[in-house]
Amino acid sequence: MNGREWFKQAKFGMMIHWGLYSLPAGEWKGRRMDEIGEWCQQYFRIPNSEYGQLAHIFNPILFNAEEWVKLAKDAGMNYMVFTSKHHEGFAMYHSKVSDYNICDATPFGRDVLAELAEACYKHGLRLGLYYSQELDWHEPHGGGVSRGKTWCGGKAYWTNNWDFPDDAHKDFSICFRNKIKPQVEEILRNYGDLCLIWFDTPADITPQQSDELYDMVKKYQPQCLVNSRIGNGRGDYSSAGDNEIPDDDKGDQLFETPATLNDTWGYKSFDNNWKSAARVREIKEHLNSRGINYLLNVGPDYLGRIPAPAADILREVGGN
Repeated sequence: MNGREWFKQAKFGMMIHWGLYSLPAGEWKGRRMDEIGEWCQQYFRIPNSEYGQLAHIFNPILFNAEEWVKLAKDAGMNYMVFTSKHHEGFAMYHSKVSDYNICDATPFGRDVLAELAEACYKHGLRLGLYYSQELDWHEPHGGGVSRGKTWCGGKAYWTNNWDFPDDAHKDFSICFRNKIKPQVEEILRNYGDLCLIWFDTPADITPQQSDELYDMVKKYQPQCLVNSRIGNGRGDYSSAGDNEIPDDDKGDQLFETPATLNDTWGYKSFDNNWKSAARVREIKEHLNSRGINYLLNVGPDYLGRIPAPAADILREVGGN
């Protein structure tokens, strides 16, 4: 079955946002954030010298890849999309490109992506990987300069301009060449067959750079699909806006809605605004009947647990 046929039949998948941001869990130095948890470094403008200390205590001893995969299967999901690197720049796999990764920088020291890939293969769940190909707050030349202020708190910016304030001399091509492109090659070559690569937040990335990433995906994994957030009109299928629920029938188009189970993607300890199982089923039926896949997110906590309310809801969705 080729990638297009698989995607049309997949219908329902689990997205997982997990990184260092699960430790602050939406709070920093006595303040809580109103926005999505994985943006905490940007929201609180935390210097890399402080934020990087989180890696020294990141030890998710309750992480169990098979439990995550079995939960997705129990919910009736057919694929999983895991954040190999989010905007914070921390790789959730053993990267040889940067030691800012879960194996080299934490006491945990395990390659969670390798364990997930093995569990997905064992239980027949397809694996896709999220990779933030432009925003990287750990890098002096991370992208997002041209986008200015974000929606996040009304005062934040897409780029890291607290550690690296000289926006005028930032050159995204340096970050792209030295980190982005070689890390994408790593995830394509080292973790088995991937069903898709889920890129995000394009702005300063050039058409040539989008093409370089797209061509690399097809070189190493010809059947692996690429979403539209690679930028510059490239990609094999369309990613809707976050939590966007279209009403039109997509026909032969490949289309997917990424959505949250509560109000955040990354773990926030105080976000308990969970959708009911009935609401999840309602959204799924609405989307699937229009030819749209439903990619539903969970945010594991700092110990590696998918929050119990989320797990309960997903099992109910799948009738388990």
